[in-house]
Amino acid sequence: MPDNELDVRRLRKPDKHPMIFARYAALPTGGSFVLVNNHDPKHLRAEFDTEHPGGYGWEYVEKGPRCGVSGSAS
Repeated sequence: MPDNELDVRRLRKPDKHPMIFARYAALPTGGSFVLVNNHDPKHLRAEFDTEHPGGYGWEYVEKGPRCGVSGSAS
């Protein structure tokens, strides 16, 4: 697994979002990671929209459970 990949497939559902947001908070300016989940994380993206409007990047690496999340440039 690459250093910038966060695989949350084996975590319990209540532990996933806190782990993902902690990883996001630890990103250096302009840093990113690839999130690997067992489903399309569309609800997580809605949380990012609410908590970090305009302050993150989101790009699907492949359709479904794998997407890239990046920190703001500021």
